[in-house]
Amino acid sequence: MAVSGFEGFEKRLELKFSGHDDPKMIGTGLRRIDFDSIQQVLDAVQCTVVSAVGNRHFDAYVLSESSLFVYPTKIIIKTCGTTQLLKSVPIMLAHASDIGLNICSCRYTRGSFIFPKAQPFPHTSFRDEVEYLDQSLPNELCYRKASVMPSKKQKKSLHSWHVYSASDHTDHDIEDMNFDHEDGIFTIEVCMTELDQILSRKFFRSFGDSTPGEVSGKEMTKLTGINKINPNALICDFAFDPCGYSMNGLDSSCYSTIHVTPEDGFSYASFECVGFVDDYKSIRETLKRVVQIFRPGVMSVSTTSSSSSQCMSRCVTNAVETLGMKRRSCTVDEFPAAGIVVFQTFTTAGRKRLV
Repeated sequence: MAVSGFEGFEKRLELKFSGHDDPKMIGTGLRRIDFDSIQQVLDAVQCTVVSAVGNRHFDAYVLSESSLFVYPTKIIIKTCGTTQLLKSVPIMLAHASDIGLNICSCRYTRGSFIFPKAQPFPHTSFRDEVEYLDQSLPNELCYRKASVMPSKKQKKSLHSWHVYSASDHTDHDIEDMNFDHEDGIFTIEVCMTELDQILSRKFFRSFGDSTPGEVSGKEMTKLTGINKINPNALICDFAFDPCGYSMNGLDSSCYSTIHVTPEDGFSYASFECVGFVDDYKSIRETLKRVVQIFRPGVMSVSTTSSSSSQCMSRCVTNAVETLGMKRRSCTVDEFPAAGIVVFQTFTTAGRKRLV
């Protein structure tokens, strides 16, 4: 493991709002916030927009450090490196209040940092993150829970999942996706380390390459087969110099996103998507394609939904283990308004090292 390097593991923040009664706001909501205000939020996080695209359901931004998704009453910000993601909360709440929206729930998730000592406050520890969120959110979000999956009792664990949830009610509230089956939506967050070195080379740009990031990004998308994960998606992609890659995919009201840090010694890739829990065949095929693109030595998969944890757990395991990986742990927990979270870790078959 490298002594220092770029932190690939992202921090993910999801804020949901309610309260707009103005007919002009229906279908727009947070999307009415102007770009200067969005950049003000990102300035606090310490990142910027490098590419953007939208459809009639939501807007998607590729950032210098990961991604931003803006729905009418929901915003998802995902950032890597040493960004200060949680500092966006007070500013975002203020901008939402200006257009008549009040926060009704917050969910924050992240994996275990590769370089935890390089993280600035409030990301210096999960305890600091929880305290910062508790202080930044209004008292109306009185149903709160924070947990580390697997538990800290597994001291040798390499991949852990940190979850914080706060809501003004306890019911599972998966909304604002313009789906007909709002109670059957899942979110999958995949974290992969120790990527195949040969496959990782596809995410490096040639020395002296002056091609714009948007152009090189499209080349990487096709070269790696990322465009085949969901052929129906409108892809907004970007290649960084000298290496690294990000993409957002838009498929109706569903999004997907990939971020890659390919350097040997601290290689990392993430995949996230949202969809229907009853479409298990699609979930399996999607996960298989993702694993085949990166061939990680170690990976974790977190799924969040209001449905049966056993069905989702079995679906993920079946997909991943058919590709030569072995499940090492499975933890299930439930969070206010967020739903049931299933966190599983995998390594290549025959590997003895704990995850």
